[in-house]
Amino acid sequence: MRLVVLAAAVFVVSGCAPADASQALRYFGADTHVTPSTPDATLRYADHARGFAELRLPEGEGPFPLSVIYHGGCWKAGIATQDYMAPLAAHWQAQGIATLNVDYREVGDGGGWPGSFEDWQASSALIDQVAQAHPIDRARVTLAGYSAGALPALWLPTAQNQDGPTGERDAVKARAAIIFDGPADVGLERAAFNRLCRFSAVSPFMGGSPEEVPARYEALSSSNTEQQLAEVLFVQAVLPPPPEVVQIALGVDVVVATNPGASHFDVITPGSAVYDRNENAILEVLRSR
Repeated sequence: MRLVVLAAAVFVVSGCAPADASQALRYFGADTHVTPSTPDATLRYADHARGFAELRLPEGEGPFPLSVIYHGGCWKAGIATQDYMAPLAAHWQAQGIATLNVDYREVGDGGGWPGSFEDWQASSALIDQVAQAHPIDRARVTLAGYSAGALPALWLPTAQNQDGPTGERDAVKARAAIIFDGPADVGLERAAFNRLCRFSAVSPFMGGSPEEVPARYEALSSSNTEQQLAEVLFVQAVLPPPPEVVQIALGVDVVVATNPGASHFDVITPGSAVYDRNENAILEVLRSR
C-alpha cells in the first residue's frame, strides 16, 4: 500500500450551504467552462422521481472505461441533483470515458439512512446492464463521488453484514474510486464535513449522532469495512486529507491531492486551474486496467 500526498494551490474557499431553490443555478459553480452534452439515455433503477442515471457514451467503438458519478449536496434535498455533475460527465465523455451520472434521494425526500443507501445499491445494478448493452470494459469501472457522494463511492465496493443500512450485501465490483473533496469516514470526519456544509449534515442523514445511533456509524466505519478496490484517489480542496488511520484502514493504494485555497467546486470544474492541474492523475485512474 502507498500513501501519497500531492499539493497544489489556487483560489478561494467556499462551502455548500443550501440556497433558496428559486435562486439556485442548475449547475451551481461547475458550468463555467463546459456545456453538458445531451445524455445518450436516461436509465431508471427505481420507480421514485430521483431513481435514474444519465448515460453518456464516447464516440468510437470501445471498449470504454466507465465512471459512475455520485453528486454531493450534503445529503439534503433541495441543494443539488445530478445536473451539476453533468459538465464533468460530458468532459469525461469527450476524453473517451463512458459515464453514469446518478441521482438519488436525500434527507427530506425519502433519503438518509436507509433510503439513500437503497438507491445507491439499486443504482449499482446499472453497471452490469450498461456493460452488457454497450462496449464497456467491465474491468475498468471507477466510482466517482463528489462531496457527500464520497459515501456511495466508498460504501458500494465494500461488503456489509446485517448491521449495514441495507442489511447483508456483497461488494460492488469496481476497480477504483475517485473522491472529490469528500469524507472517507463520516464518523471520524463528521465535524469537518459539517463545517463544509455550514450546517449539521451528518446526524440528520444518519438518523442521529454517534452517541444516539452508534451501531450505524460502526457499520460504516473504515476500520470495519474491507475495500475491494485497487486504488483510491482523493482530490481535496476545502476538506483536509482523510486521517492517516482512515487511509491505512482502506487497505488499498491511496493517493491524496491537496489543493490549498481552492473552492469546493474548482475540483470538479473542467477548465479551472485546479481541475486542469489534477486532470492527468484523474484520467490515469479512469483509464487504468
